[in-house]
Amino acid sequence: MHINRKEVLRDPWFVAGLCLALAFGFVALLGPALAPYDPWNMGFEPIASPDSRHLLGVNDGGQDILSELLYAVRNTVAFGLLSGLAALGLGVAAGLAAGWYGGPVDAFLMRLADVLLAVPAVMVLILAAALFRPEPWVLALLLAVFAWPTISKTIRAQTLSLRTSLHVKAAVRMGASGRYILRRHLLPEMFPLYLIGFAAKARMAMFMEASLAFLGLFDPSRKSLGMMISYALKFYYMDIWWHWLMPPVLCLSLLIMGVTFLAVGLEKVLDPRLRTVTGEPV
Repeated sequence: MHINRKEVLRDPWFVAGLCLALAFGFVALLGPALAPYDPWNMGFEPIASPDSRHLLGVNDGGQDILSELLYAVRNTVAFGLLSGLAALGLGVAAGLAAGWYGGPVDAFLMRLADVLLAVPAVMVLILAAALFRPEPWVLALLLAVFAWPTISKTIRAQTLSLRTSLHVKAAVRMGASGRYILRRHLLPEMFPLYLIGFAAKARMAMFMEASLAFLGLFDPSRKSLGMMISYALKFYYMDIWWHWLMPPVLCLSLLIMGVTFLAVGLEKVLDPRLRTVTGEPV
């Protein structure tokens, strides 16, 4: 399975998602350098309106909202990337092992996946965050533990299909080991599926991070889009929605939309059932 670069770059969904992803990636990498002030500095006038010094104004704690926003985007993106990569790694490893080795290995891994799919991950995360107050990266990895099963089932199905292909059969007859075939043949050939799976899990993780922060389950000093939304809502009766509440809501929405557009664009190119001819589905 290969990606046709020209076809992908002609897809408007993918291009839109790529532009948004690059923009947020730039902000995530250079957020501290772009922030005009220390986001933890509480020395400004609380609830101040935007002006030339504070482009988005000041929050109730006397902190510059724009600086907060730049750090918040960085934290939310980092949480999503870590959880998405961890879920992808677990899912790919489990799917390849189940599809290639079969038998008891397949049965154990797929039953484990079914059990994890039945567990409400959001409730586990809420309880873990409330009771143990772990570091954000621990919650990101915990979320990945519950997120890998759907990726593993997709990889397993593709592995079962590829193991009967001619080049894999030829490698087996030439004495290649299972580890060699997995590493040199099956693993590289499913690269497009990794992109789709990663995009889906990263999107879910970013939304989950914002939700947990909104509920106040992270360290209050940690900047997050969900935390900013939660604090701004306490002052809903004031005229602050457009410079305090709207920026984190808009950033979170665009961030999730960007990752979604990337996944949709890739699926349209890679799944023939989603291709269109003269605007009508095939």
